[in-house]
Order: sequence, then structure tokens, then C-alpha cells
Amino acid sequence: MSATRAGSGPVGPVTEGAGAPAPRRARASLRAADGVRIDAAYEPGPGPVGGPVVVLAHGFTGDLDRPHVRRAARFLARHAAVVTFSFRGHGRSGGRSTVGDSEVLDLAAAVTWARSLGHSRVITLGFSMGGSVVLRHAGLHGLARRRSAEPGMAETAPGMAESTPVTPGAAPGTNEGRTGARNGAQGAETPPQAPATPETPAPPEAPVPPETPAGHDVPSRPVPAPAPAAFPAPLSEADRLLVAGGRADRTDLVIAVSSPARWYYRGTAPMRRLHWLVTRRLGRTVGRFGFRTRIRPGDWDPVPLSPTALAPYIAPVPLLLVHGDRDPYFPLDHPRALLRAAGTHGELWIEQGMGHAENATDEALLGRLWRWAERTGVTAGA
Repeated sequence: MSATRAGSGPVGPVTEGAGAPAPRRARASLRAADGVRIDAAYEPGPGPVGGPVVVLAHGFTGDLDRPHVRRAARFLARHAAVVTFSFRGHGRSGGRSTVGDSEVLDLAAAVTWARSLGHSRVITLGFSMGGSVVLRHAGLHGLARRRSAEPGMAETAPGMAESTPVTPGAAPGTNEGRTGARNGAQGAETPPQAPATPETPAPPEAPVPPETPAGHDVPSRPVPAPAPAAFPAPLSEADRLLVAGGRADRTDLVIAVSSPARWYYRGTAPMRRLHWLVTRRLGRTVGRFGFRTRIRPGDWDPVPLSPTALAPYIAPVPLLLVHGDRDPYFPLDHPRALLRAAGTHGELWIEQGMGHAENATDEALLGRLWRWAERTGVTAGA
């Protein structure tokens, strides 16, 4: 077992021995930009040092030692190096879960560590909550690129005062909280110039693009994404830290499996149970002792940018969305909303008979994901 020591970088850790040959296997304690300790592990791949690395982000209540996470890591390690880690509040990591907000800093720390081990090409692969995190992480880097290109870019959308954070979908001056909407609002976030309520079908001028049939590695026909305009909303503290950070934690390719598109979704029984787990004191106690997951109480303020709000900013980084047609948590309008937002660089696979996240992702699907990454050019350094 080896350890890392926190450095002074704006995002993620600076590891001891950075630039040295990658270890054959390592267990590390990383430090996120806000100081939270993150437990991480490294599995070497079959290729030379400097080849591609997959950074695997688990779902809510998972951790890097869970059997389904280890199974995915072992399979992917046949093709590339793999970094797994436990999000804050999960497993042996410190802190408390924020259910998708500050977790972008945990992913940033893991990506930075992967690059410090000599890997120049990084694939971020996330499941469920981890899927939302890899989407947000890539989108926030897109925001940072846009701000660099446009120095005068505002930090809030036109007409939205930063001093009064507003949950999208809520009345001005209110904050609908982290996971449960009050006053009937669902708190959906959509890209600028494409407003929609979460339970309302897409307007006629934004048809759902066709998906790739299950079992076929054929790209979907893309549709143009709406042009991002300024920052879509006030940034949470974690979002600010990542946008203000450097490029060491950037990703080269994004795969999101079973990801939600928006916050506050309560349309299925499993999601209603999850909301109880997160928002109720008794639920958080059950989470701590029953699921080994420590959850931070209180509301988001401001609400972090949702995966749909950030999807237009991911380009030009290639993006693959994967979703099962039997997902008990998030129905198919979630991946379709993400695809509409992502536009020309997004691709969606609808998998027939597939359930939710890591437990429903078998080796055949993992192999197809890796072949897609190869075809996209990550292994060639394109």
C-alpha cells in the first residue's frame, strides 16, 4: 500500500513521486480541493506506462471495495490502467456525501492522481450518481474553457443576481433544497435557451434523437445542442473550485451509465425511498449504519448545476450515455434529455433488459464500452 500527500494544487492532490514510473498496484489517500480525504486504488493495465487510464466513479452507497465495483475494475484492467475511488462519505473516504455536488472535487482528485502516475489519456466512467458526477465534471471544465476564451463572461445567467440563489423551477427568493422540492416544484435544470419543466415532454422543435439499438455499436444520429449562454446559474462552492482550478484533472472521454438528467426526481418508488434516506434524520441514520454511507444534512445552497445544464459544455470531449430500458430509478426521458442537451458530440445506447448502474452492467457491456473508447481514439492519443 502506498499513500499520497496533499499538495498545493488548486484542484486535487499533488502526489509524492509524481512523474515516476506508475506503480504496479497502489492504494492512496488523496486530498480533494476542499480538504476532504479520498480513498483511492490503482490497478495497472497491460500496456506501457503512459497508456490510457479509466477513472471509475461508483454510484450512491457504493465504494471502491464493493464487489460490483471491483468486478468492473478487474475487467477494465485487462485493457487499460484503472483508478477506483470512494466518494466522500462512502467507504474509507472522509467527509459526508452531498449526493452529487462536492463529489466533482473527489473525481478531480482521482483524475489528477491518474495523470501524475504518467497517464496522458483519461476516460471517466460513472454509474448512477457517479454518472452525474462525470457529466458535471466534464461540463464544468467546458465552462472554464469558455471563461478563458471570453474573459468578460458573467458568473450568473443574465438577470440572475448572484446574491439571491434561485433553484431553477422555483419562485424567486426561494431555495428548494438538495433532493426534495417543496411547494410542488421539481427544480429541473435545462440548458439556457431550452427551458422545460422536468415532467413536461420536449417541445416539437426539440425531437428526441434516435438511440443506438441495444447490442449494436452504431453511433446515434446527433442533433445540434442549444448554444450555451454565460453561466447557466450561480455556482455552488464545489463548482467554483473546479472552474477556478487548473487543467490537471481534465478528462479526454466521458461515459455515463444510468445517470439522472436532473435533480429532485421522485417519479419512481426507488427514488422516493432515496429521498427519504437523504432528507430525513432517520433515513441518514439508516444510510450510515445500513449502507455505510454518511450523508450531509441540510439543503444545497445554491443548487449545483445539473447534468442537463452542463451537458452542452462538454464538447469537444466525446460523450457516451448508456441507459437500461428497465432502469427502476430513472426512466428513459433522463438519457434522452441529456442527449438533446449534449447535441452533436453525444451518443446514446438504450440497452434492452438492462436495470440500473454497476449491478446491471455485465462484462459484455463493459467490453463494448471499451471498444467504443478505442474507436473514439482515446488509446491512440487522438
